[in-house]
Amino acid sequence: MATHKFGIMQNEPINNERFDEYEPNKYHCIAIDDNFIEPILIDLQNVCCYWHTRQVPGRGIAYHGITLIPPQSIDRLIQILSLQDKLEYTHLISLANQAKQENKYLIHFGI
Repeated sequence: MATHKFGIMQNEPINNERFDEYEPNKYHCIAIDDNFIEPILIDLQNVCCYWHTRQVPGRGIAYHGITLIPPQSIDRLIQILSLQDKLEYTHLISLANQAKQENKYLIHFGI
């Protein structure tokens, strides 16, 4: 079963810092089955993110890579997840709300 991992970054990534290592344990990530990410990929294209480094802005998640989701994009992510009205998103919504309250980045590790 393919899963996406999401966690909260304790430190804001600096501009030239790269995130190329698969380190979900470092960020205490939660897992979301790909069956629940794939259907919302088009909606996620409305979320401003960075792919692997803050020097590469993008929209949506890096499906097979690492995504940095800045605090200013978290409301949009929460909105997309909440509109799905599925229990499978509850933990991710909770994690996103925590990141929002703490003004922290989320990190996503793709499949």
